[in-house]
Amino acid sequence: MNKRRKSLPKTAGESAAVIASPRVSVVIPARNEALNLSFVLEHLPADLFEVILVDGHSDDDTVGVARRCRPDIRVVCQGGHGKGNALACGFAAARGDVIVTLDGDGSTEPAEIPRFVAALQHGADFAKGSRFAPGGGSADITALRKGGNLALVHLVNMLFRTRYTDLCYGFNAFWSRCLPRLEVDSDGFEVETLLNIRAARSGLKVTEVPSFERGRLHGLSNLKAWPDGLRVLRTVLSEFLSPCSCQAVQWSELGRETEAGAVHVGAQATAAARARPVRGGGVSTSHRATSSPSSRKPRLGSPARS
Repeated sequence: MNKRRKSLPKTAGESAAVIASPRVSVVIPARNEALNLSFVLEHLPADLFEVILVDGHSDDDTVGVARRCRPDIRVVCQGGHGKGNALACGFAAARGDVIVTLDGDGSTEPAEIPRFVAALQHGADFAKGSRFAPGGGSADITALRKGGNLALVHLVNMLFRTRYTDLCYGFNAFWSRCLPRLEVDSDGFEVETLLNIRAARSGLKVTEVPSFERGRLHGLSNLKAWPDGLRVLRTVLSEFLSPCSCQAVQWSELGRETEAGAVHVGAQATAAARARPVRGGGVSTSHRATSSPSSRKPRLGSPARS
């Protein structure tokens, strides 16, 4: 039998009216994307609050290109490995009211960001991009990946009673106040699936935003269809079988960078939720499944040298 946990208290933001002009933080995870970043950064909307590049131990000039294209960019040195860890590090550094996740390979269209923010301003807590909703599309996805994504979407919809049309897409936006409910603690490409499941499971209002995925501009993707597909499947089943077993990372306690430049975010930002005791039972859709606070405060590392 699953043990019900007390709901996390609402933050002041959740009780307040929707912010008319929210501060938007864009988080871009990137590893060896020097040839693609200039396109992404040059096509960002002009009125963003901040742009955060999470560098995943790049061997090329990814950071240099980013700073030349956008001198005000904040560079975060990833503490661990994998896209999920990169996003967790970026979320820890974000200071805006809204957080937008954008891929660094040029496949996601920066000009679509205002549509995601508008969905939040119209009442959504979490705006997830969808390539398969009416008005969306993809010039990049292969037949194998499309079939796998479709099968996983059906599985998630059946298990969690959602109505998603896409599951494994990196273009999403949400209010930063929702971070304690999303509890990002995965390392790899399964992170988008994790976010989508936890957004629905915790009772957040989720809206799909049609989005068009471009083909990757240069280089080869780090995604591996079969291994990463199995990681996604394992994540789905794990979330269904033990929906209340995750420890919440207390994002409100994370240190905030106050100076420009690069900051090193340690792997502790996600390590607090690694040890996840398995509890049997199914998932209930009649109440919010939430998590108790972690007893250990994640720490930030020292600023990286430019």
